[in-house]
Amino acid sequence: MNQTTFKLKPVASVCLHLMLALPLMHTQAQAADAPAAKTATAAKTESGMDTSVAPGDDFNRYANGGWEKTAVIPDHKVAVGIFDVLVEESDAKVLKLIEQATKADAGSAARKIGDFYTSYLNTDVINQRGLAPLQGEMQSIADLKDKTALASYLGKHLRADVDPINATNVFTENLFGLWVSQGFHDHTKYMPYLLQGGLGLPDREYYLSASPKMVELRKNYLAHIAATLKLANVPDPEQAARRVFDLETLIAKGHANREATSDVLKADNTWTLADFNKKARGLDWAAYFKAAGLDGQSKFIIWHPGAMKASSALVANTPLANWQDYLRFHAINTRSTVLPQAFFDQRFKFYSALSGAKAPQPRWKYAVTATNNALGEEVGKLYVAENFSPESKTRINGMVNNLLVAFGERVQALKWMTPATKQEALAKIKSTYVGVGYPDKWRDYSGLSVDANDAFGNRERSQEFEYRRALAKFSQPVDVTEWCMNPQLVNAVNMPLQNAINFPAAYLQSPNFDLNASDASNYGALGATIGHEISHSFDNSGAMFDAKGELRNWWSKADLAHFQASSKALVAQFNQYKAFPDLSVNGAQTLGENIADLAGLMAAYDAYRASMKQKGQAITKEDEQEFFLAYARSWRGKMRDETLRTAIITNEHAPGQFRVLTVRNLDAWYDAFAVQPGQKLYLAPKDRVKVW
Repeated sequence: MNQTTFKLKPVASVCLHLMLALPLMHTQAQAADAPAAKTATAAKTESGMDTSVAPGDDFNRYANGGWEKTAVIPDHKVAVGIFDVLVEESDAKVLKLIEQATKADAGSAARKIGDFYTSYLNTDVINQRGLAPLQGEMQSIADLKDKTALASYLGKHLRADVDPINATNVFTENLFGLWVSQGFHDHTKYMPYLLQGGLGLPDREYYLSASPKMVELRKNYLAHIAATLKLANVPDPEQAARRVFDLETLIAKGHANREATSDVLKADNTWTLADFNKKARGLDWAAYFKAAGLDGQSKFIIWHPGAMKASSALVANTPLANWQDYLRFHAINTRSTVLPQAFFDQRFKFYSALSGAKAPQPRWKYAVTATNNALGEEVGKLYVAENFSPESKTRINGMVNNLLVAFGERVQALKWMTPATKQEALAKIKSTYVGVGYPDKWRDYSGLSVDANDAFGNRERSQEFEYRRALAKFSQPVDVTEWCMNPQLVNAVNMPLQNAINFPAAYLQSPNFDLNASDASNYGALGATIGHEISHSFDNSGAMFDAKGELRNWWSKADLAHFQASSKALVAQFNQYKAFPDLSVNGAQTLGENIADLAGLMAAYDAYRASMKQKGQAITKEDEQEFFLAYARSWRGKMRDETLRTAIITNEHAPGQFRVLTVRNLDAWYDAFAVQPGQKLYLAPKDRVKVW
């Protein structure tokens, strides 16, 4: 994963819907002004460093402190850094392509892109239409006569808008969210996964925490609900807002927390259609599934059974009028970018308090994001044709192969792992599908209708189109080569159910990768990302899937115990990192990403040295320093405090400044920078965590 949502199993991820955008694997980013250095001597003269501090005391500050001192976050942004620079570059290139598409032949695939963009950009038309596009939705809510009708409404509005594994996106304002992917226990068939949803705030903690900051946010959110309903001419908006907020609070109480959501074993719950009426009473499931087009499915995987039970009971126990207020608010709140400016402004006014943004982004940014979301691979075709060379694809494929070999050699060398478990791990590496730059085959958008004068309708039709595409998978064979990211997205992802890895073209740019850069620089930056995504197949969640992508324990009892003990040491290490006096990184919540960072960096280091050996090039101390500096710069970023807090509470990724400190666990880093006992980051050899 993205971006209007937080991602990163992908490289990084969070979820503030409209307002926030953190990277997939890189929750922060790489250095904007830090081109790959040829030597460590050159790297040390790069202005982004702060050599007044010893690398053994604060390696992030040593590598990035100079840049951090002068970096300014523009009012319309929540963070800056290398990731941000790459996003800006990608958006600028996409904007140019889309503007050209507005002049393409009518009826062409390119013109569909241009028309979709034009509709979002034309705020005059949106403002002139006022509330008219919303009236049908509001009337359908007013017409609900009983709880069966409510169930049908909820089912009709189910969308394929979550992805708990690939994009680590578990946020939806609909009561439940749908994900369609291969089954946990049958890699040959697609299964429907249902997740908790229904909140307007990012996570249950925002409703339940006693923190003064959360209390204040709740007051502001209540005011936002009232203001939004008032703009839509809903009677008694303050009282309606209270009913909406109270209902959401009850929904939140039934939700699983982020740590539990990240535990794939807790998500392994298969229900039949008959089970819903026994295990989640209160909702008319027959009406719900018929309206959702899922009545033909015999089995479902329930990611959050507790939330399913609690929310279903709320349907039965909460007055219909309260649900109608709730549905009205979310019908408006989710469509703010295609409603008159007052709605957009109101949403920004509140959600900026969560992100810290001082001003909205330019309108064209929202239009580009919407177009990418609706017609992503159609735009991607145009993007890669101009921005990703065959030479880059070939070189990066070579790096990927080297990393796979390096990781396999690390597995072979493990003294604690039994031969049987090793063979399972090696089989998984061997069968991994890797996509570099763009998918092998492109999606067909011919069935999506687009009108250059109808932003509201385009949004509705594109979401419906994506939902129908997801449902159509049930009659198709599983495609392990399908991408879940667009080529123009700055991100990377591991998809454990497919045993596949994707590296979108937009991520494969300088300073992450440069055809003219040294191996030390390319492997320290992009190589660590490649290693990260490979390692996700062997993190605390990925290690539960076998070579076919099925959820199966392929470990011996002793091997699994050793793996889990090493993981606990990494949890403890990250628990020590404080972003604020009152808020630390959650080592358990971020464990999967931290394992992937650690194992990925180790594999990247091995692959870098192997590459230099293959070329017959001697490795100097300066080369070693350059490798680690490239890694540290790849996390260079600066984030608003509000966004940082949200990320720590809701995201599976630790903030970038702490991910830099992964180097503490590599012996080679100590040698490269002469790190000594007594320095703040020093770990005794026995305390350096090694998982893989």
